[in-house]
Amino acid sequence: MCLSIPSKVVEIDKEQNVAVVDTMGVTRKAGLDLVEEGSVKVGDYVLIHIGFVMNKIDEEDALESLKVYNEILAKLDDEERERLVLEDDNCENRTL
Repeated sequence: MCLSIPSKVVEIDKEQNVAVVDTMGVTRKAGLDLVEEGSVKVGDYVLIHIGFVMNKIDEEDALESLKVYNEILAKLDDEERERLVLEDDNCENRTL
């Protein structure tokens, strides 16, 4: 199962039309082809699906979601966390 965890935009490459995002400490690239040009800026929080930014999310909502994700992760044992990471790695086209 793929979850759309809020990701913070840390860089934008206009030439390749991609954003570099930080998702809970993991940096990856996400395409900007599905959002209006110029609508996403460095510092924005976004939701990503199959390797593309789908939309922006309010910073307050993003931080609250990240807090809940961290609370869930803290309650999992190492084996459960590893399984979730492996499942996330199997989401098609999650990076460019």
